[in-house]
Amino acid sequence: MILTRRSGDLRLHAGEVSFPGGRMEPGESPVAAALRESREEIGLDPEGVEIMGSLDPVSTRTSASLILPLVGRIPALPPLEPNPDEVAAILDLSLLALTEDGVHHSELWPWEGHLRTIHFFEVPGDTIWGATARLLHQLLLVGLGLN
Repeated sequence: MILTRRSGDLRLHAGEVSFPGGRMEPGESPVAAALRESREEIGLDPEGVEIMGSLDPVSTRTSASLILPLVGRIPALPPLEPNPDEVAAILDLSLLALTEDGVHHSELWPWEGHLRTIHFFEVPGDTIWGATARLLHQLLLVGLGLN
């Protein structure tokens, strides 16, 4: 699974762990946008990606964005090159490793008068939380057939 650590110079979510992605351009499909952004951010050749499907959309609190997550598969990890304007590091994580004891936990946080479940994944050198953790949690549920 490919994730990135966002550049510390970005206006929003600087230094956070996220999936490659970004905004759609006018007239662009979600698939075309995802493949373009992955090429721009990490140098992933879109020809080698098989789109498997999508997850449920996720909204972010801080940037008020709606994320339309797509799941793709590549046969093997190709050489990747981070775009230094957007990406500080490329992370290659095992989805299975996220199921190990002590990696995932959740907390209830107050939000708009309700309690909201916030997911956290402790991975070497990082804590993944926020929208990325919600997407990872959803991916694990779907991947393990629990959804």
